[in-house]
Amino acid sequence: MTTLTDKELLDLIKNPASRELGFRQLIETYQKKVYSLIRKMVIIHEDADDLTQITFIKAFKNINKFQGNSSLFTWLYRIATNESLNFLAKKKKRFFVDLSDHEELMKHHVDHSPLIDGDEIERKLQKALLHLPDKQRLVFNLKYFEDLNYEEISKITDTSVGSLKASYHHAVKKIENELRSE
Repeated sequence: MTTLTDKELLDLIKNPASRELGFRQLIETYQKKVYSLIRKMVIIHEDADDLTQITFIKAFKNINKFQGNSSLFTWLYRIATNESLNFLAKKKKRFFVDLSDHEELMKHHVDHSPLIDGDEIERKLQKALLHLPDKQRLVFNLKYFEDLNYEEISKITDTSVGSLKASYHHAVKKIENELRSE
């Protein structure tokens, strides 16, 4: 199946006869990117898999609220980032996890997960990212790994471009300091 434009996808989804096909195409088009974004935030494959499913379920339930002010990609990323940040906040509260304990658990997953491939440098970067506040890590992931521009990130996170630039700058400095200290 060829990749459809947002308008073609929305037309399929909004037509009762082709709704299921439209959603299958939406998932096929964006699932890997959404999973990748979420995985960088929550680290653990099973959690990322669950949150990816939740993202698409929410998209399915709320597609009629999509106003077209952004691309479907941006809208899905916004759902995914909100789900990721909410999940991390709930996880920390639910288990009353000390921040350093949570970071150690995530580092363990970075070291031992067969699903995280890459060399030692990439693993060190992933561990350094765990020291960032969740929102700062999100901004770094969107800019560095997803190669999005600040305007796109602004739409996804509902944050001003100036704040995003500052957040990214602080994240880079923290990562550099963390990598130097190793």
